[in-house]
Amino acid sequence: MKEKKGLSRYRKQIVFLMDLVLANLVYFVLIYWVPIRNGTEMGQIIAWMPNFGLMLLCLCGFLWLSKSYDSLWRYAETDEYISMIFMGAAAYVVYFLVQKILPIPKIPSVLSMCIYSMSLLLMMTARFIYRKYRMKVTSRAQEQKVRCAIIGAGSAGVGLLNEIKNNPCNHYQPVCFFDDDPEKVGKYIHGIEVKGKIDMMPLLLRNTMVTEVIFAIPSANPIRRKEILEMCSELHCHVKVLPDTLAAVQSGSLSQNVRNVKIEDLLGRERIVFNNQEVFDFLKGKVVMVTGGGGSIGSELCRQIAKRSPKELIIVDIYENNAYDIQQELKMEYGDSLNLKVEIASVRDREKVRALVGAYRPQLIFHAAAHKHVPLMEECPEEAVKNNVFGTYNVVHAADEFGVDKFVLISTDKAVNPTNVMGATKRFCEMILQSMKEVSRTEYVAVRFGNVLGSNGSVIPLFRRQIEAGGPVTITDKRIIRYFMTIPEAAQLVLEAGAMAERSEVFVLDMGQPVKILDLAENLIKLSGYTPYVDIDIVETGLRPGEKLYEELLMKSGGLVKTASSKIFIERQQEISQQELNGKLEILHNALEQGGRDAVRLAMKQVVPTYRDPEEVNCRVAEEQ
Repeated sequence: MKEKKGLSRYRKQIVFLMDLVLANLVYFVLIYWVPIRNGTEMGQIIAWMPNFGLMLLCLCGFLWLSKSYDSLWRYAETDEYISMIFMGAAAYVVYFLVQKILPIPKIPSVLSMCIYSMSLLLMMTARFIYRKYRMKVTSRAQEQKVRCAIIGAGSAGVGLLNEIKNNPCNHYQPVCFFDDDPEKVGKYIHGIEVKGKIDMMPLLLRNTMVTEVIFAIPSANPIRRKEILEMCSELHCHVKVLPDTLAAVQSGSLSQNVRNVKIEDLLGRERIVFNNQEVFDFLKGKVVMVTGGGGSIGSELCRQIAKRSPKELIIVDIYENNAYDIQQELKMEYGDSLNLKVEIASVRDREKVRALVGAYRPQLIFHAAAHKHVPLMEECPEEAVKNNVFGTYNVVHAADEFGVDKFVLISTDKAVNPTNVMGATKRFCEMILQSMKEVSRTEYVAVRFGNVLGSNGSVIPLFRRQIEAGGPVTITDKRIIRYFMTIPEAAQLVLEAGAMAERSEVFVLDMGQPVKILDLAENLIKLSGYTPYVDIDIVETGLRPGEKLYEELLMKSGGLVKTASSKIFIERQQEISQQELNGKLEILHNALEQGGRDAVRLAMKQVVPTYRDPEEVNCRVAEEQ
């Protein structure tokens, strides 16, 4: 190994010496074997040596100056060989002019041209042979490599192919391309055939040894991407995605950026882009507090806020590990440029909340602290009420007491006609905000969205773990549908809604069409190279406590009002007075003091009129279907 490394240090010198040897070989062979009118005597050969030396100096000098000897010829492509030809031509022109001036014997023009051309050709041939040899040596284990097809014969796909072919450590063996450009179909790119159009892929890959398909069209719109990936799911192959060519190039590797298909690839909608300038102006120079700042949404909020130059960012969380993780991440990213504070506290502790808000005097509060796991909150409804309802009440009133400009609540689609305690508590939190409309100078806003991909407790990571373990994949009911969005989208929605808020309002995101959970499970299994119900089974486990078959984003009784953003709407709701709210809080307080989960559930049904038993709602949905 050391010997190999030692030789590589002198690679440039070795190649240079090889060129000298080859050129001399050409010179002496041509002198002896090419017929010359006056013959070739030894004296003549020696007399021409200075001229030949000038020729070598020009040729090898130009190659040296052009960095030809710095190239890794095992990876050489057409550009390197074309460069050698051009530099060789330039070198010959210089040689021809200089030898005319110098008082040295002249080699006949035809012979000098032959010597020069043959020398350059032999140098290029030696490099080509070396490249082919290295490719042959490094491909001995080709049988163990993953045979793959590349979707997209554009710049991303071709760039990926070049990297794969030139990297001996790469585990891919490209077999063919697929592309919708008819001019490319049937052609070859670096020896790899463009086998057909993308829609022909299921037919053309049937009964082949291809085990993986790489989607390499980063520019494809989400709808077309979804169509192609769903088609790939029928191939019984592993499916990978090259997401972003620019990011891959910046990281130095295309192949290393190839990833598994994410659920967001299958949503079939454009990534939602928000008004960053408005959000920037909203946050710049402000003191901002985020409760539950260590959670999935809370931590992403902190990341987004940190980018927009706040005066101070205060993270409040009861879980010290979560708080520590986001603290360290932001410190590494921003160092001392971000004025960051972390407080370990529970929103249940009213006096602690008052003390924190009073000490930091935040201008903005984003309230993400909450218990959100539906089945667990069904088992522990009193904890949901204490944390979600009374915790929110504590933060809301601290915001009012200390003159916070805006308060933003993280709500959920489960607050709409709730069938579980968690959803009912979130609906009650919205009611707390509504009650403050006429009595507080603080502007209150709730932001409501659906399931967040990748958040703690999300079903998608569970599906992946189950597939990796060989199954089965478990779903509660094959009829369930849900709305989905990404964590960055959710965080940006919260920030933009906060920037828009002028009064107590509920903001709702247009999340497109809902997705059937069964379809997600089947597609994930297919895209992992397996057949649902054959290789990996899908098992229904029954609806969990409080779970309903579908979620709604809008209260049916409310109207929608457009905002400046085409994706964000405001739901106008019936106002609730402070007196009415206090009466409802008293009911919940008495239920907690009385003790017993049934008492708490009954109290929640009293204070949230839209709260229904899941059985009642699901039976109605089943009948409608």
